[in-house]
Amino acid sequence: MKKFILGTAMALVMSTAVHAETVGVSMAKFDDNFLTVLRNGMTDYAKTLSGVTLQVEDAQNDVSKQQSQIQNFIASKVDAIIVNPVDTDATTAMSKLAADAGIPLVYVNRQPVNVDTLPEKQAFVASNEQESGTLETKEVCRILGGKGKAIVMMGELSNQAARMRTQDVHDVIKTDECKGLVIVEEQTANWDRTQGADLMANWLSSGIEFDAVISNNDEMAIGAIQALKAAGKDMTKVVIGGVDATQDALAAMQAGDLDVTVFQDAAGQGKGSLDAALKLAKGEKIDKKVYIPFQLVTPANVKDFVTKN
Repeated sequence: MKKFILGTAMALVMSTAVHAETVGVSMAKFDDNFLTVLRNGMTDYAKTLSGVTLQVEDAQNDVSKQQSQIQNFIASKVDAIIVNPVDTDATTAMSKLAADAGIPLVYVNRQPVNVDTLPEKQAFVASNEQESGTLETKEVCRILGGKGKAIVMMGELSNQAARMRTQDVHDVIKTDECKGLVIVEEQTANWDRTQGADLMANWLSSGIEFDAVISNNDEMAIGAIQALKAAGKDMTKVVIGGVDATQDALAAMQAGDLDVTVFQDAAGQGKGSLDAALKLAKGEKIDKKVYIPFQLVTPANVKDFVTKN
């Protein structure tokens, strides 16, 4: 009987060991509101899973640091790797590192340049950026009645999301409904609130006239709002749009300052990327691209999103 009990206990221990998994996570940077929600969604979900351990690292917006983190994950023989890339044009080399080591890799939120040629055991989890800038710009167009002057704040130009969201803006204003919209300025503020405020202050001091601000994300939009208020501008005379539906953005919308944003499920992307990594680590087949839908947020439905991001 004792031998049977001991054998059963050993089998349970071995079973637990087999299912224990360590996932290395390299985030582009911790100091970002949206990415913090994504990271927390991932870590909170991991706590609900038995035997799953995350090693989460901050790349501090440094491509070289991120590549070193991936190499360290490989050296420590993690079961899978999740990467929120600093530079989406640098992902081919990262994919090769993981593929050569036989370790599954999942990109999250930011689309890798090699998304259509990812090696086996690699995937991409995010939302379809063709939806984000399109939803935002169509709503700005609707509010303006299809005509007016707009300025565009772009994210980091090394980032595919910034390029795609900006292209969405241009595509929308080519449509018959919105061809009366004219872009009078278009510059990057690198996803950053302070840079967004500085850029807006520069535009105001240059005497540029505009009816709308179409921002690639909420942080830059909030910076624009701060600069407009500091200059004493009437916020009812300008339409402000962003993307992400962060808590700060939703508060700005409830205060009457932000007119449009687009909910991107940060926590859902974090959970989805970990699910994908664990499935790949177990040898399961998954889709190469896993998309979580965007949703338009306006003052009419903002209360529905206050607790989501």
